[in-house]
Amino acid sequence: MEEVINMQRTTSIRELINWVEDIKEKNHSSAASLYIIKDNKVLLDHYSGYHSYSKDAPQVSPKSQFNIASARKSYLGLALSYALYDGLISSLDDPVTKYFKHCDVELFKGTTIRHLATNSHGLDRKPDGTIYREFKAGKRWAYHNVGDGMIAELVNSLYNKGFPELLNERVFKPMGFTETGWRTKPHENLVKVIREVNEPPLSALGKLSDGTEKNLFVSTREFAKWGQLHLNRGVFNNIQIVPSEVIDYATTIHSPSYSNNSFPENGLFWYVQGKPRKRSEIGERVPQGSYQILGVTGPTILVIPQLNLVVSKMYNKRNNYGEGNYLHYLKEFGNKVVDVFS
Repeated sequence: MEEVINMQRTTSIRELINWVEDIKEKNHSSAASLYIIKDNKVLLDHYSGYHSYSKDAPQVSPKSQFNIASARKSYLGLALSYALYDGLISSLDDPVTKYFKHCDVELFKGTTIRHLATNSHGLDRKPDGTIYREFKAGKRWAYHNVGDGMIAELVNSLYNKGFPELLNERVFKPMGFTETGWRTKPHENLVKVIREVNEPPLSALGKLSDGTEKNLFVSTREFAKWGQLHLNRGVFNNIQIVPSEVIDYATTIHSPSYSNNSFPENGLFWYVQGKPRKRSEIGERVPQGSYQILGVTGPTILVIPQLNLVVSKMYNKRNNYGEGNYLHYLKEFGNKVVDVFS
């Protein structure tokens, strides 16, 4: 019986790989990878394609580091959780005006740290960079980058250092990470970003390494280990790297109560599964308590504590799932993962 079950799972995992490859071809990503950790053991390590469509582009390998775009917010979320744990922020319900002394008091009135970290702040930017209010804080959900930008600025000021430096000291070095970082210089292991197939690829490098830019590159295996650290509540290789309270706070739902139950729910930037939500990126069959993070180029971590499972996948094409279908594809993937391992 056990052998039959293993054969069925092997077939299902092959179907999962085929799904990842189909999306790669359909949306013209030049690179793809899939990494699965089940019961703290690496179950799958899959790579395909090239770092770009350039003739001399390297093949994707375990060393390849992808720009993870907005998935970097899960790293910022952990830094924010540390600031709460260390007592530098007294509460998620502290008003933004307590920490940003020179902000427009009227514009930010009623906005809290909670709102910034759960996409419920109601703030957006005009093309000239001016911040304006779209809706009253806490009343709706909208995906705008004002919140993470302000949280990065806040954490950096509280620790008097860039939050990546904080994570490097407390997390990356203890875990032995060498394939995770905010990159400012070219390197052969960095996968380029495809905007359009017939255009030159983007390096996606930044000028700064303080976390305020979208230049975090991570290998697929370290991306999965980042998820595994959260799954195991801060334990890695039998060592408590991060206090369990820090992990728990980052991955607990902190969204305000919305009158519209289609809005997704967030931890500290993570999407967290409570009751399935129409506008959530998490599939309806994914168990409660699971959490996920996504970037515009396709990188995704899905953590399912109930199944003791972490799945990371990577692409390198902007709007990899298309403008209108990305929620459908993300939910479909999560549901397929659950079907394989349930």
